[in-house]
Amino acid sequence: MLESLMDFLYRYFWEPMFTRSGYNPVNTFVYAFLLGLGVIYSYKYIIKPLRIKVDERLFLAVTPMVIFGSTVRALVDGGVLPKNPLILTPGIFFTAFILILPALALDSKMGTYPKITVAWGALLALWANYLLVTNAKSWEPYGLTLIHTAVSFAAVFAFYRWRPFERLYLYPVLAHYFDIASTVVAIHFYGYREVHWLENILVNYLGAYSYYPWITLILLVVYYGLRYLVPDEEERYFWYLAIYILGLGPAIRDPAQLVLQIG
Repeated sequence: MLESLMDFLYRYFWEPMFTRSGYNPVNTFVYAFLLGLGVIYSYKYIIKPLRIKVDERLFLAVTPMVIFGSTVRALVDGGVLPKNPLILTPGIFFTAFILILPALALDSKMGTYPKITVAWGALLALWANYLLVTNAKSWEPYGLTLIHTAVSFAAVFAFYRWRPFERLYLYPVLAHYFDIASTVVAIHFYGYREVHWLENILVNYLGAYSYYPWITLILLVVYYGLRYLVPDEEERYFWYLAIYILGLGPAIRDPAQLVLQIG
């Protein structure tokens, strides 16, 4: 029985981390469940006790750490850093969380929020991006990603003139459109494979650009679902932050990975 359990964990969780064989229905469900618990308990036992208001400043405070974690993840794929569970997905999320938590606590205690958190994240992000720049092979993928991002951002801002959703939700929307751009470029222009099992089916049948309507639909469902299920404004905003991180992370990682591998 123990051997069967270990085989199950290896097949669905451990092996995909190192081989990039992709997400599967089992680990996708487990990671989504853990994410939900993480959001709920982080808000209840960390953000509220520290009296940190969930607003644009918190989005700003976590952004450098997201850039650090995502870039480090790309450096592993690019062969610059060795493979280690702590800097592979999903381990990098826990690593970044552990790194940012003391800074948030110190900021709250000293009344300096978000200066220490931003500075600490920025320092780590600069180190990671120094390694990225010095090991880059071609910046063409980043250029293509930025072009796609600019077009989609223009569409989002034009639509937002009618205020169809809360202002803070604009951040996860933009992050995910940045992620769409990086994914489309990787798959359509450079022949990369989608690692998420459901999206991989979608791309195989409809092509990489089908990501735009698919993710747009998901963002709409998530937004109205949260408006209905999470009436507390602050808690709902914290969910927006989690969605922002989930979008910005791969948006930073994918083009960084490409510039390290495409030459």
